Amino acid sequence: MNKINKELQILGVVAFFTLFLYWGVEPFAHSQMHKHVEGEGFAYSEFKASGKKGNVENGKVLVTGAGACTGCHGIKAINSPAPMDASMSGASYGVNPPDLSTAGALYNAKFLAELIKNPAHALKVEHKFDPAKGKMHPMAQFYGAGGDMDQEIADMVAFLKSIAPKEMTNKEAYVDACSRCHANRYGKLTQIGETTKFKYKKDELAHQIKVLDYQDSLKKYMGKLPPDLSIIIRARSEHFLETFIENPQSQLVGTSMPAVGLSHEGFEKVIAYLGETGDPSKPARGELGPWVIIFFVVFSGLAFLWKKEKWRGHH
Repeated sequence: MNKINKELQILGVVAFFTLFLYWGVEPFAHSQMHKHVEGEGFAYSEFKASGKKGNVENGKVLVTGAGACTGCHGIKAINSPAPMDASMSGASYGVNPPDLSTAGALYNAKFLAELIKNPAHALKVEHKFDPAKGKMHPMAQFYGAGGDMDQEIADMVAFLKSIAPKEMTNKEAYVDACSRCHANRYGKLTQIGETTKFKYKKDELAHQIKVLDYQDSLKKYMGKLPPDLSIIIRARSEHFLETFIENPQSQLVGTSMPAVGLSHEGFEKVIAYLGETGDPSKPARGELGPWVIIFFVVFSGLAFLWKKEKWRGHH
């Protein structure tokens, strides 16, 4: 019995120092090198709700008319195509303006209202686009159409929510929220759409040239080409990604990446897709994990009994 107690004490000491060293090397070191940022669950408390109830019909008139949204954005939900393709839009604006069909489902309503009113402020890129220095954001501000501007913006948001799909796949959410700037080679996505198979090499090369031209425009707009997100889910924690997407400046001051404006549900879909492409074996590992633990428990018990039997009478 004394021998067993001594062995358990040795095991306890080894486990203690192993855990202590792990804490010193990994979590503690990480906490010193990377500041901890608290998110607010995509509540966007800095943006105040107007309290206005939006009128869908008037919102449609504004979005497609005086609001001038369709001058840059396509809206597939109402059969309104984008005025330019991705390559031409990239050359004109630096980045391809998104189709607005899913905006009401993906993005927070307060964020959408602020985006319409003051794009640079909503996107947290005022350090990059300062009118006083002659640097205007590509998306023009909405100054109103002659009535109560807060009511008009509420109408536009209501319209966008009314045409938004009730359900979106994880991939659809990712494509609409992220893929105009970020490629995802594991998902076979470029900044101008999915990578398709071409019958002729010349067509493949023509497509690659379009991608490269768009990327060149994006580099000029952002300062450098945004990273491929294929394995970002492995490189960064979910908490980091949540707070960075919610407010990029909180983690990387001065970054050119704009705040995305996702709702919490939209964020969950984007993260789920990043997991599907960057860590597709995670569900299988999760299912296998309990069985591995059970195996080690049973194996440890059998090993202990075997050791006890073999060493009986030798002490």
